[in-house]
This record gives sequence, structure tokens and C-alpha cells, in this order.
Amino acid sequence: MILPAKRSYFILIIALFVAVLLALFNVQISLLLLLLFDVTFLTVMVIDGSKVKKNRVIVTRYPLHKLSIGRENRVILSITTQQQLTQIIIQDNYPQQFSVSPAILETRLTPQSQKDLQYSIYPNQRGEFQWGDIRIRQLSTWGLAWYDWKVPARQKVAVYPDLMGLRSLLIRLSVENNGTINFRRRLRQGTEFSELREYVTGDDTRLINWKATARRSHPIVNVLEEEREQTLIILLDRGRLMTAQVQGLKRFDWALNSTLTLALTGLNRGDCVGIGVFDREIVTWMPPARGKSQLSRILERLTPIQPVLLEPDYFGSVTRLVNQQHRRALVVVMTDIIDQIASAELLTAMQRLTPRYLPFCVTLRDPQLDEIAHSSTETVPELYNRSVALDMLSQRQVALAQLKQKGILVLDAPANQISESLVRRYLDIKARHLL
Repeated sequence: MILPAKRSYFILIIALFVAVLLALFNVQISLLLLLLFDVTFLTVMVIDGSKVKKNRVIVTRYPLHKLSIGRENRVILSITTQQQLTQIIIQDNYPQQFSVSPAILETRLTPQSQKDLQYSIYPNQRGEFQWGDIRIRQLSTWGLAWYDWKVPARQKVAVYPDLMGLRSLLIRLSVENNGTINFRRRLRQGTEFSELREYVTGDDTRLINWKATARRSHPIVNVLEEEREQTLIILLDRGRLMTAQVQGLKRFDWALNSTLTLALTGLNRGDCVGIGVFDREIVTWMPPARGKSQLSRILERLTPIQPVLLEPDYFGSVTRLVNQQHRRALVVVMTDIIDQIASAELLTAMQRLTPRYLPFCVTLRDPQLDEIAHSSTETVPELYNRSVALDMLSQRQVALAQLKQKGILVLDAPANQISESLVRRYLDIKARHLL
């Protein structure tokens, strides 16, 4: 398809202006000349635009693999020119329900050159989505017309939980395991004997092995490791409260990202990790297991799951867990609460886990609630909203306090910060040997 460029519109406007001036002397000659010029110019424009077809740029989209929900994912387009200076406009046919920046790409390329352009896409849903063809407009040699065409590039792309966050966490954990981050290394001092090594400045003198020191005539210390092969079980609520939108994502998606983050940390520490997803019953159950393959299985099983508008059965889900898991474990329940009355069943279910297991309730708070509660108020509606937010937070704290009184570990954090807070708390539990 050939479309007029700005230069063509400018020339046609000038021609019309000249025709108006000539019409002051002779209207018929003016109209005749204007018609003749327009036909000639449009013919030249079409010919100029048609020449682009022989020198079209080559545009390809780099293969799209797994995308991460709630992250800026880069999409890269490669452009290769042929024999002439080229100006192009590109619009990729991405899923329209996702936000994109920038939506339209423009660039100018020198002859026989190659260039990569990129845009960022922000998925807010998991699942498979269709990318369509790439639409391209290339400016003609004389700048009179755009030549518009499509490049076939249809592709289905899967949107997964936060894989970028998992990769970043894996790198951090690898660095910590090598002992390059001192404060993490201190947290990881364990109780199981690993090896003997020479004393260095800063070592705890309580770890000196006096028998080995006497034999070698210089200080030798015991190296202790964290206990391994402990069990971590995560129960992920996918019920009604988890369908709410928080910071552009469903609360369930934030919880799912946190679940995978915690599972990766546990597996990296040598623990056995199991997962259960529940609403009125446990709909997905993965028995505790170790190793990298367990994380892959967890990722593939959990990615298709979506939250549902059903009230969760906390007690039934915990009862099934108790019947299947006989070994002591850290049981993390990922959910949300509203007030003391609504959380009564959750409290009863969590008490069912004590003292045989170590129960840990993790709730995902909406950061907008904090923002409203701590904002300044100038109008009556703002004052009312703040009062409601403060009341909701107060009732929430009462419910959490009840859980703590029963010996249940509690973590309540904004949904968009829950992963980092959860990992820190898990490492603290391991360091304090609570399990």
C-alpha cells in the first residue's frame, strides 16, 4: 500500500494556493492547471512509492521465549537495509491487553546497515498470547510516499510468573553460597559439622577445636553448616480474596511469585520443598522433593493455575496436609485476611499444625491501603477514606495478633514487596534453628 508523506501534502497545499491566486485572473485555466498538476504529481508519487518495493528493509523479530508477569520484558526487532538511505516506522502486533512502551518505533538507517530496535511490554496476565504480523512503513527515495506492508511473524508466547526475579535470586544465592556476602554468611552459621580449617581473624573462638589445635600447633576451628534435608511446604490460597487487583496484578500472582521465590531459596538450601494449591479443596499437590528438577516441576504445574471466586477451606486443606505429611516441616500458608471474624477459620486451621509442625502465615497487604491510611486529608471524602483505611488496618492487626498469640509465625507485608521479605524471614528461621 502506498500512502502520501508529509512532503506530498505540503506540495499539494502549495499547488492549491497558487491555483487560488491564478483564479483571480482566470478561473478555468486555474482549475485546468491544478487538475493537470495533481494528476502528474500523484503519478510521480505512486511511482516513487512503488520503487520502495525493490529496496524494502528486512525486518525480523528476535524469538520470544517465556515472558515474566509484572515485569518489563524486552522485545527486539532487527532491521537490515539495502542500497539506500532509509527512514522507517514499525508497529509490532503485540497483545493489546498489555501495556507497551514505545508502541511505535521510528528510525533512519544508512545504506547496507543493520540495526536493532526494541520496545518493552508489561504483561499483567499469565497464559499463552498471540503476537501477530509486523507492520512497516518505509519512506520513498524522494520522500513523497510511504510504502506500507506487513511481515509475517505470528507467534504464540507464554507468560509465566516472575522468571526474571527467580534468575536474579538464583544469582544472589549462588554468590552467597560462595561466601562473598558476609552478613548472609553469618546468618547461615549452622549446627552440623562440615570440616576443619585454620583459624582466621574474625572467627568465633567458641568454634576452636582444641584437640586438633594441640596436634597441629596452631588454631583450628570447626566449620558448621546449616541443617539440610528439612522440609518446607507451601500452601497457596487461590480463593476469593486472591482475585483482587493489587498494583496492576492479581493478589494471587504476587503470592505465586513469592511461592516460587521461597521454593527456589529452600531448594538452594538443600531442603525438601512441597507445594499445595487450595480453594474449597487442595486442587494441586506436589509432595516434598529436593533438587533443581523440583523447581521446574513446580513452575510448570503452577503457571496455568488461576484464582477463583470461592471461599477457601483452610481447615480441610490443612487436615489433608497433616494426613499426608508425617515429618516435621515448616508450613507456609500464603493468603490474606480482612478481620478477626473472617480469619477465625484460618486461626483454627493454623492451630491444627501446632506443635507437630512450624506454622507460618503469610498475608499480602494492598499497599494502596497503607498509602490512603497515612496520607494527609483536606476534604471530607479524603477524611472518610482515611478513616476506613485505618479501621481496616486496625482490624487486620487484631487478627494477626491472635495468630501470634497462638505461637504461629506471621508475616504481613505489601504484596509488591512480599518476596524479599519472605526470603529474609525464611533465612532467619533457618539461622535461628526454629525448624
